Amino acid sequence: MAFYDPEKYRNGIFLYTLSTCIHCKRAKKLLGDLNMPFDHVDIDQLPQSEVRLALDEMSQYNPAETFPTMLIGGKVIVGDREDDIRQALAKLSK
Repeated sequence: MAFYDPEKYRNGIFLYTLSTCIHCKRAKKLLGDLNMPFDHVDIDQLPQSEVRLALDEMSQYNPAETFPTMLIGGKVIVGDREDDIRQALAKLSK
């Protein structure tokens, strides 16, 4: 099972998150405030049998397996770094 599909999100936004993570909540809020549609997976809400699969997939983009891990138009951003997120979104909308 794949959560992130590079082809599908070539011009989109996907996040690996935890439902309890404050940084994840901030990133989701920022995207929502900017009216940017995104998909995400709250890894801690997955069935136990899928957690390792999601982490293994995420580690291809962020070997440290920290949250949030965002892919914005294929660019990887780790954390809720607003300036980096805004820059990636600006490139995405061009």
